[in-house]
Amino acid sequence: MNVPLLDLAEQNRELRPEIEAALGRVLDTNAFILGGEVKALEEELASYCGTKYAIGCASGSDALLLALMALDVKAGDEVITTPYSFFATVSAITRLGAVPVFVDIDPLTYNLDIGQIDSKATARTKAIQPVHLYGQCADMAALREVASAHGIPLVEDAAQAIGAEEKGKRAGAMSEIGCFSFYPSKNLGGMGDGGFMTTDDDELAEKLFALRVHGSKERYYHKWVGLNSRLDGFQGAVLRVKLPHLDSWSDKRKANADRYTQLFTDAGLTEQVGLPYERENVRHIYNQYVVRIPGKRDQLRAFMTEKGIGTDIYYPVPLHLQECFDYVGYKEGAFPESEKASKETLALPIFPELKSNQQEYVVESIAQFFHSAD
Repeated sequence: MNVPLLDLAEQNRELRPEIEAALGRVLDTNAFILGGEVKALEEELASYCGTKYAIGCASGSDALLLALMALDVKAGDEVITTPYSFFATVSAITRLGAVPVFVDIDPLTYNLDIGQIDSKATARTKAIQPVHLYGQCADMAALREVASAHGIPLVEDAAQAIGAEEKGKRAGAMSEIGCFSFYPSKNLGGMGDGGFMTTDDDELAEKLFALRVHGSKERYYHKWVGLNSRLDGFQGAVLRVKLPHLDSWSDKRKANADRYTQLFTDAGLTEQVGLPYERENVRHIYNQYVVRIPGKRDQLRAFMTEKGIGTDIYYPVPLHLQECFDYVGYKEGAFPESEKASKETLALPIFPELKSNQQEYVVESIAQFFHSAD
């Protein structure tokens, strides 16, 4: 049996007539950059996320960069964040000349260890940037307490977490600015790059709308130095077709996660395979289903490849150990939980269209690996 890590074919095949009609609308209007489809999408996303504004941009990476620009983060400023995330989390900070100040992760959730933040905040700290990794919100209530005590704004890196919730509030609605990605592998993925930001703040929204268009509120008049980071009309049209299905797809991912838990339990593998941890009062949308395999992760991954099962490692090298960030000055051993996770975690297939017999095959293959190793 072949079980890919991600398969978009079925989803796109079912939606193809609607998508083609939506693309036709853009062709008819010739509104290829921003335009009516993007404006309508922004209104729908704001409603979905429970925020006053949603601002489309060219990518999730740009969303993070634009958010920090809107908060006036500049060279020499500090931004507290995690070393265990996708590269863009930190590149957005360093592109502005600011300094990433890392805090290690909670080994259960892979999100920021809130207890370590207070000691890292200084007069130079201009933002705290938690990452809702794998589709589960960081502890935003605790983060807000710390941020408020120091007068520091929060920027949610919610690239993997659209629709995730904490105590009924959705990702992107619990900070000054939320940042999202429409990369095709996301729960709400486009057909190319794209992203958006959320905020309830009128002044920040005004600035974000301008910054994505070279810092211009009126054409050829520039209040700020911004970027060329506009969401295109075709992506807006495609995403409007997909958005009504998002909760259903995320619910299917959750159902698949629950099925994995039951299958691993029934197979007696819970000692060999560390299963995902869900915090109380949250909605985990499972952009990724990540397990821990202490000591044998790489061998298991090679075995799974032989069995025709797609897997991936998110992330094999923590950001503080990336060569391009050597100048920041962190060394191996600085963040032990992040480093341990990078050696143990493995993502299994979790996409909404995954079949139960495919999941059974995944778990049977893992059981076979461990039984043969004994």
